[in-house]
Amino acid sequence: MSTTILIIGGTGLIGKTIHNMLSKRDSQLKILIGTRKKDSIPNHIQLDVNDFESFESLKKHAITIIIVCTKDANNHVMNYAIKHKIDYTDITKPSNELLKAHESIKNNLIDSKIVFSSGWMGGIAPSLLYSTGVLAKDIQSVKMMVYYSTKDKAGSSSADFMAHNVSKPFFFYQNNLAKKTKHFLDGEDTKFDFDNQKRTVSDFDIPDLYIFNQIEHIPNVRAKMIFDSKIVTAILPFMQKIGFFKMLNFREKKWIFGGSGNGDISSFEIIYTDNGSKEKKIVLKCEAGQSELTAFSTVLHVEKMLENSSQKGIYFSHQLHEPKKFIDALTSNKSIVVH
Repeated sequence: MSTTILIIGGTGLIGKTIHNMLSKRDSQLKILIGTRKKDSIPNHIQLDVNDFESFESLKKHAITIIIVCTKDANNHVMNYAIKHKIDYTDITKPSNELLKAHESIKNNLIDSKIVFSSGWMGGIAPSLLYSTGVLAKDIQSVKMMVYYSTKDKAGSSSADFMAHNVSKPFFFYQNNLAKKTKHFLDGEDTKFDFDNQKRTVSDFDIPDLYIFNQIEHIPNVRAKMIFDSKIVTAILPFMQKIGFFKMLNFREKKWIFGGSGNGDISSFEIIYTDNGSKEKKIVLKCEAGQSELTAFSTVLHVEKMLENSSQKGIYFSHQLHEPKKFIDALTSNKSIVVH
């Protein structure tokens, strides 16, 4: 039986990268691209995630897995996949939409694999953490420190996310209590391993906050980010504190966060404490940048789904893998280093 993969949002940066990787790793795969644009490219299907009627075109194809690389706030794709017993993974949901999607189906009987891969860089942080041998029940706190280069390649979805959410409060977790904050507040100094420079990181919303606390039951979870630009790092907290973002429309906010370079390193660190209260750290660096890392992580999730070693049901992407084996597979990409 042939395997057909549909990548919705496959004309964007991450979608194209996933397509190229999957094609190189298995030339026998049939890969379709779902796009809103009408064109005559043979493997393209016109599809609008906001128009459920456009999904009729999918019924002509025996689709094995749907990969969502575009915003699907109404969960039309997820619900279509469940109804038609198609395996599914989404890498784009922000925290609030991930919570909404998961809550809407978590008690349902599912006759396919529904995989939420919307954590940072394809949802790989829990696998990185557990590859050290530590168990979730023994972890007291997790803090993710993210280095974001403005010179790195970035698709439009990241700018859309910031434009939609920069003014909105979100939650981190302290002793299992949800604490409200906003992007770029509560700065603290840290040093990243890749260059040992002191930088000021500040609050940032990523789905891992929800995943580590609500799914993995770790009581203290926080995420902080730093931009490579000192000017950007200094200006954004000031703009947040004076309420400047609230005065801007969506297009103006998207312009602020919409820059994309030709590529740069992507790095993040997970600092955690166990029951012994000793602080430990695991570090990931990708020389090829965030698009490479996110796409390759997603490809590994998809390949695991195709193995059929997992039962049907609802997963977060790290739950598909044995952590150490996943890290071995991840670091088979020579641009990715974990230590």
